[in-house]
Amino acid sequence: MLLVERGKPPQQGLWSLPGGAVETGETLDAAVRREILEETGLEIEPLSVVEVFERITRDAAGAVEYHYVLIDYLCRVTGGALEARDDAARVEWVPRAALASRRITAGTIPVI
Repeated sequence: MLLVERGKPPQQGLWSLPGGAVETGETLDAAVRREILEETGLEIEPLSVVEVFERITRDAAGAVEYHYVLIDYLCRVTGGALEARDDAARVEWVPRAALASRRITAGTIPVI
């Protein structure tokens, strides 16, 4: 499983599947390809949608701080070289057996 350790808030220091925001006018396919390349150095081909869900985080007072709609894709690596880039502190291929040793973002394990 390809995981990134988030290098910036929100979720800094936690491991998750790579990804990020869709830019205005960008297709989902292009956004997936760009985000994976920006964070991991890998070129990919999106194959299928695995899961669609949302994550709402609140501040200490209970007000909504972030509201994300997340779409996770199954992808095939087509090129590039694995390296942490952009807002990723680290990026690694993590075997399922090692997932329990990582601090992983909420909702990531069920998707995996």
